[in-house]
Amino acid sequence: MAFDKLKKALTKTREVLNTRVEDIFVPGRTLEAEDLEELEEALIAADIGVEATENIIEHMKTASRKSRIPAGGVIKLLETELKSMVENYQDAEPWRPTEKPHVVMLVGVNGTGKTTVAGKLAHRISKSGGKPLLTAADTFRAAASEQLDIWAERSGTDIVRSASGADPASVAFDAVDKAVAGNYDAVIIDTAGRLHTKINLMEELKKIFRVCSKRLPSAPHDVFLVLDATTGNNGLNQARLFGEAIGLTGIILTKLDSTAKGGIALAIMREFDVPVRM
Repeated sequence: MAFDKLKKALTKTREVLNTRVEDIFVPGRTLEAEDLEELEEALIAADIGVEATENIIEHMKTASRKSRIPAGGVIKLLETELKSMVENYQDAEPWRPTEKPHVVMLVGVNGTGKTTVAGKLAHRISKSGGKPLLTAADTFRAAASEQLDIWAERSGTDIVRSASGADPASVAFDAVDKAVAGNYDAVIIDTAGRLHTKINLMEELKKIFRVCSKRLPSAPHDVFLVLDATTGNNGLNQARLFGEAIGLTGIILTKLDSTAKGGIALAIMREFDVPVRM
């Protein structure tokens, strides 16, 4: 299950958070305001998010007011609160194409690993017997097409690309056109990294979205925001602005298993009601 993979990736976050919680709460004594303040700091440090943390603390305060803490009681209560943040996705299946061709746009800021994610998605589809088409719509970064070429070769996947500096929307249109004509199962569009605060670059993303829809009215079927999990709470701002620009159907978090601050995954799922796909 997709949720099981997310749990595994959050191992380091869980271990660090558990240690801090166990240090804060001693079984058999009254829950004090100072304890909740320390827990609040621990949750924010794990990038659970300020709003989500405030809700968790308030719920725990209400549930535990004037009571004594049984062994494991507070930790169990915290576990229940965290699970409630992702309850809609606990039974989610791993992502797979559902249309033909299934058009996926990968978006995000610079350096989050979109090109690598594109290659991994293509590999996953090929491994399951599908026929993916990689699309090098990052026409600004010099090494982007070459990097995607390597992934295409590894996975035995065809690729659509153009000369450096070409119109990314034109490349995306050509890819969708080729996929429709060539009976491909999926089109994976690797877009250039861009700051979510740059209006002109966000407008370019909207153009790519529009031209995909022009060639195939139901496309793109998915827009995945690729986030570096070590980014922290700035990831919430990225998700908000990319979502407002073109809408998001999922989040892909990179470097999640190498950070103890993976609570951002929970914060994003709670605030934007979109699943973490990888």
